[in-house]
Amino acid sequence: MNFGRGPSVVLNVGGTRYSFSREVLKDFPLRRVSRLHGCLSEQDVLEVCDDYDRERNEYFFDRHSEAFGFIMLYVRHGHLRFVPHMCELSFYNEMIYWGLEGSHLDYCCQRRLDDRMSETCTYYAADEPPGEAAGGPEGKGRRPPGAEGGKWLERMRRTFEEPTSSVAAQVLATVSILFVIVSMVVLCASTLPEWRAPENRSVEEQSRIIEAICIGWFTAECIVRFIVSKNKCEFVRRPLNIIDLLAITPYYISVLMTVFTGENSQLQRAGVTLRVLRMMRIFWVIKLARHFIGLQTLGLTLKRCYREMVMLLVFICVAMAIFSALSQLLENGLDLGTKNKDYASIPAACWWVIISMTTVGYGDMCPITVPGRILGGICVVSGIVLLALPITFIYHSFVQCYHELKFRSARYSRSLSAEFLN
Repeated sequence: MNFGRGPSVVLNVGGTRYSFSREVLKDFPLRRVSRLHGCLSEQDVLEVCDDYDRERNEYFFDRHSEAFGFIMLYVRHGHLRFVPHMCELSFYNEMIYWGLEGSHLDYCCQRRLDDRMSETCTYYAADEPPGEAAGGPEGKGRRPPGAEGGKWLERMRRTFEEPTSSVAAQVLATVSILFVIVSMVVLCASTLPEWRAPENRSVEEQSRIIEAICIGWFTAECIVRFIVSKNKCEFVRRPLNIIDLLAITPYYISVLMTVFTGENSQLQRAGVTLRVLRMMRIFWVIKLARHFIGLQTLGLTLKRCYREMVMLLVFICVAMAIFSALSQLLENGLDLGTKNKDYASIPAACWWVIISMTTVGYGDMCPITVPGRILGGICVVSGIVLLALPITFIYHSFVQCYHELKFRSARYSRSLSAEFLN
């Protein structure tokens, strides 16, 4: 700390005093408090706090003292909860002032805050640093070089990445959804025998034109989002962008293969590859995840619950190995006079174990011996129990991911409301 004297500093928050050493302030978890360490003059100090006493080296903050006490409990113990009998939005405002975000709250309090914001339609831009918002005391008169260009790029990025960030973003998302729906309808209709009949050649040509228009829109959208992205490498690694690339690339590959091999090519391998590439257009439907929270929640849940998914897969594999070996032995391996040919091998029995543990039961194969039927009952009950064990963790993760994405989407409603007002 370059300003003030003494081995320690005192924070006076709403009349409650807290004493800290200078070195503690340097890496203090609260962003506003840690900024005191780099202050060079009294003017810099007054930009962070409300008043300063040089004699006692005491910094005054005119904020809610009880709320800061709960925030200090988070600093010490790592758990942040709401102050009893205090408005959730007021406490959230205190959190933003000290440099915390909604994600620092415990899960139960995050849900309370989300519900409160949904009820009052009052959203705070938690991702904006304190004082940098328009009209803030710390942002006045200071505009770094290139701020206008950066602001324009950020607005373009939000328009393409966040469908709820502005009116233009909503219009763009609606148009993109319409293109996805049209492309899916054309893809499904193109597999009908009536469309491929010789007398409907003109209809097939029109469907190709529509397909080319949709691909052109998707390609232009992907290129623009790549240009305005902050980090190009991170953009390429994002799952949704990879899906976009997988949905667009097969079309251009199929066009090139059609040009080089011909529509009625005798190369059977090329013809099969062409049909596979055209069918990969079904990935377009996953583009809807960019505009719907439900699909985003599913993807985020699978990403966070990969350990539980692996655990579920291990459970199934272990049970499948045990029951398939026993069923093959009981139905075909023992000389009991009746051999079930459906269980001639352990790999064949694995199929029966899978459909039994998942309670699907196609009925294409079933045990005929009494011991085999008893084993089948045990297999079904074991499958229900094993599949139910990790489901609780996955369910809670799904609910948490849904509320996080809903809260994130709600934050951009502030800019959307401002655009309507302007």
